[in-house]
Amino acid sequence: MAAPRFTEQLNTQIGNELAAHNQYLACAVHYDALTMPQMAAFFYAQALEERAHAAMMVQYLLDTDSPVTIPAVPAPVGDFADVVAPVALALEQEKRVTDQINGLLRIAREEFDFASEQFMQWFIKEQVEEVATMSDLLTVVQRNVDDVEDIEEYVAREQRSGGDDPTAPREAGA
Repeated sequence: MAAPRFTEQLNTQIGNELAAHNQYLACAVHYDALTMPQMAAFFYAQALEERAHAAMMVQYLLDTDSPVTIPAVPAPVGDFADVVAPVALALEQEKRVTDQINGLLRIAREEFDFASEQFMQWFIKEQVEEVATMSDLLTVVQRNVDDVEDIEEYVAREQRSGGDDPTAPREAGA
């Protein structure tokens, strides 16, 4: 069984990941409504990725015979002033999630919960990639705020999915 303190915080993180899923879904809908299919597809994919992270955490708790609690999540922001606002919000969200993931790793270390520490390593790597991706996207969107076609072209060219990561933890239900 994972350390109780870690388990409690991982259950909280499941809610954070599901809230991120909902927020990215709201971002995707915003871009879909603006007829920006590349940005919409990017954020729909990001939403699914966040949901997958929650499922990985659920599976880890199940694998360690730890209790699983699916917490309520706040409603996402759905109204955005322009094409920049959702990406700026996404970058802030990824930075916040990075802090949360680092906190989980810290708890695992403090509790001498080596299995949980090892589990969190993949998420540490993932957050570096997520922050970098959103940071780059924000730069491009800010630079091309008046030319959505350039934004769409960038996303089509640069934001292709890398496929399944064989080192990723297993998802519950997969």
